[in-house]
Amino acid sequence: MKVIDVKKLAKDYGDFKAVKGVDFSIEQGEIFGFLGPNGAGKTTTINMLTGLAKPTAGSITISGLDGVKNIKKVQGIIGIVPDESNLYEEMSGYDNLVFCASLYGMEKGKRESRAKELLEQFNLADTGDRPFKAYSKGMKRKLTIAAGIIHEPEILFLDEPTTGIDVESARQIRKLIKDLNAKGTTIFLTTHYIEDAERLCHRIGFIVGGKVIKVSKVTDLMIESQKENIIEFVIDGALPDLKEALLQNFPNLTIKEIANHSVRIGSNEKVNLMPFMKFFDANGITISEAKIIRPSLEEVFVKVTGIEIEKLKKEKEGRKK
Repeated sequence: MKVIDVKKLAKDYGDFKAVKGVDFSIEQGEIFGFLGPNGAGKTTTINMLTGLAKPTAGSITISGLDGVKNIKKVQGIIGIVPDESNLYEEMSGYDNLVFCASLYGMEKGKRESRAKELLEQFNLADTGDRPFKAYSKGMKRKLTIAAGIIHEPEILFLDEPTTGIDVESARQIRKLIKDLNAKGTTIFLTTHYIEDAERLCHRIGFIVGGKVIKVSKVTDLMIESQKENIIEFVIDGALPDLKEALLQNFPNLTIKEIANHSVRIGSNEKVNLMPFMKFFDANGITISEAKIIRPSLEEVFVKVTGIEIEKLKKEKEGRKK
């Protein structure tokens, strides 16, 4: 059953078109990933879905409700975790949670017990009385997620949940997301971290330049990527300039990558190693290893979007500073 249905959704800021008529839907109980580089339109889309920005055009339906006209009702059944914390620096972790619960109209006893429950669940019970400003980045991220689910929402929107935090905190947050989903929470997750999408999501929508260019199950993406055979030859010694000679001798292949001591070639057909071994031998090149490379979601991302993974890595590093 569709719990979110988006049609022709668009957002303009003057002459700038941030989101350009996107269409997608999310099924109940799934983790849906919105994957793309910075500036692709991920945050603008999540802001429209959660009522923080009004669409220029298009429609949003969330749990049968009009997500534009009835946004107040929608906000009662969704949780929102922004990419940067919206909690109060001077208040303690516990008080922040209790305050957030009060905004949803939870009665005093319920909000206090729920706050204690979440501090335990998120391994923050020992720091619940500390001011939020004293928390580490990872702890702040966990408490911000706890605040987003204080009212036990049907749907949780997570904007870049693991950006800028340490590896262990990121691992803990991924586990928390999986646990929430296992209990029935539908999760909409924006990210430019390939590993988050691959580990967490059931389906992924690729967004580039304000347009959704593909939506697919992660399993289907991986099956599709593995239709291409990739072989890596590791060279013993310095690697000469082989690209032109390889393409002349094997015109139906693609050169995937040439590094200092290796070359990767791709083919949609099964690769016969013997012609390559003869080619290398004729050119005085000794091969120390030949191995099959299984394509990852990174290769799928590059193929679908045309954006190199190195660009995403640089964006990650920039966001962490």
